[in-house]
Amino acid sequence: MIELNIYKKKSSILIIHILLWIIIFAISASQIYMKIGVIPNDFYLRFSLFFIAFYLNYHIFVPKLLLKKEFLLYIVTVLIFSILFVFIIEYVIPKPINFGPGNRIPRDFPPGSENGFFFFRSFPMLVLLLLFFTLSTSIKLGIEWYKTEKEKVIIESQKVNSELSFLKAQLNPHFLFNTLNSIYALANKKSDNTTEAIVTLSELMRYSIYEANENMVSLEKEIEHLKNYISLQLLRLKDSSGVRVNIHGILNYKIEPLLLISFIENAFKYGTDFRGKTDIRIKITIKNDELNLYVYNTASHQKTKKENSGIGLENIKNRLNLLYPNTHSLEIIDDKKSYTVNLILKLKNNKNEMYNY
Repeated sequence: MIELNIYKKKSSILIIHILLWIIIFAISASQIYMKIGVIPNDFYLRFSLFFIAFYLNYHIFVPKLLLKKEFLLYIVTVLIFSILFVFIIEYVIPKPINFGPGNRIPRDFPPGSENGFFFFRSFPMLVLLLLFFTLSTSIKLGIEWYKTEKEKVIIESQKVNSELSFLKAQLNPHFLFNTLNSIYALANKKSDNTTEAIVTLSELMRYSIYEANENMVSLEKEIEHLKNYISLQLLRLKDSSGVRVNIHGILNYKIEPLLLISFIENAFKYGTDFRGKTDIRIKITIKNDELNLYVYNTASHQKTKKENSGIGLENIKNRLNLLYPNTHSLEIIDDKKSYTVNLILKLKNNKNEMYNY
């Protein structure tokens, strides 16, 4: 498939070059014919030299000299070859004899004939050749610039995909580790909710393994994943009355998977004080193609938090910078007593379906 695409691309470029030269030939020949009523024999030789000059510069001078920053050598080489071509055109190629109005050219005379007919004098011919060299250079540099920019885009895209894959690979074990800790706490207390927690965990892992492999998922599925995680955390809390969750707005959007979970995970990790009291507020609003995530939690375990901040929040910051470089804002306020996250990002697709939780 790749070889076929390369072949098609080369064929397209070749066709463009052929059409370009046909147009140039047709315009030049028609102008000469309109002036003198005939196409002289030497026209074809002269045109061939312009053709040679164009591709000599296109395939050799520009790649070997100009693109390698040999600017002075390139200019000198172009001037030397231009003068050489002018000499060939003016003194080597046979010229037709002079003629009066309405007379056609009967035959070619050898170079140097005093009555030789000149299509172009030396200086205009030199200027014309330099214009062809300039055209050739411009086209070649334009193509090289396009190729370079395209390669940059591909490299940058590969870099972003590689980094995102790495971040996802980090996130899943990190998330699983913290969730297992929650289930372990339930099992250690011989809670009746342990079975329900394991079932919820299976839903969480199914989403992480199968759904999160896609570049984009529906916002509805991502919200459902957050709800499952919140439900799991509520099972392990002694008092869940301090957890308030509010989700409303249009859900038929697309979003990158596992983009919001770290903020909520962080809230549950540090939102319970030493007396077991939990104060967490989670609000997700979707309006006018924007998602606003607000998360607030108390933060009484500051020392533990600083020592074990882990990869979660840093991971999500990196992903946001890669995926939404100019379409998101993230504000984090840490006043030692509470921790607040306010995330706004531009969503990528929408329809009209309301959802409240």
